[in-house]
Amino acid sequence: MRPLSVSQREALEEAVSSYQAQLTADAAGYLLARGISREAAVTHRLGVVGNPLPGHNRYAGWLVIPYLDSEGQALQLRFRCMQDHDHRAGFHGKYATIKNDPVRMFNVGAIFQAESEIHVCEGELDAIILNMLGLHAVAIPGAELWRPHHRRMLAGFNRIWVWGDPDDAGADFTNKVTRSLRQAKGVRLSLGDVTDTYLQAGVDDLFALVGKEAPAPWN
Repeated sequence: MRPLSVSQREALEEAVSSYQAQLTADAAGYLLARGISREAAVTHRLGVVGNPLPGHNRYAGWLVIPYLDSEGQALQLRFRCMQDHDHRAGFHGKYATIKNDPVRMFNVGAIFQAESEIHVCEGELDAIILNMLGLHAVAIPGAELWRPHHRRMLAGFNRIWVWGDPDDAGADFTNKVTRSLRQAKGVRLSLGDVTDTYLQAGVDDLFALVGKEAPAPWN
């Protein structure tokens, strides 16, 4: 993957800083309803496209999910529509990535923070939940987007927990990762994705899925 130029990094940093400052109370409420605290939103530099920068007009009002490097600097932007509507009828998906951007792994800083175990999610917001609870997690932006370089990034861990959604796409995602990495093991979700499980069953049940007890202050 070609490194970003200085000008590309500067433009991304400008966008992330601008959109982070535009995070509205409504957006904070949207995140909180999905279990993501204000502190977690700040840590991951989440924002809102309130005043779109050039090329971002189509994402006006959308949540901004920056892909950050291990130092917290922006590598890529991903956008999520926060409206509760039929996205296809609006001629867009629930998520969007800028055309021709490479497929990156979300929250690569977790790779440097984790010790022997790491968690892999299908979506960025699920990974934010796990990190918020103290489980170092990365995410792939879609079940079909697991790539060979992702395997190389995680090959040094003794255990890799794979949090695929409980649907056909999630099963395919889990199978791809577990076939690619012998130390990977799928987590059996039944209530929905990580966020659904956290909101419906609570922290203790979420940790129990990987054979752990929730640490303070979550227990």
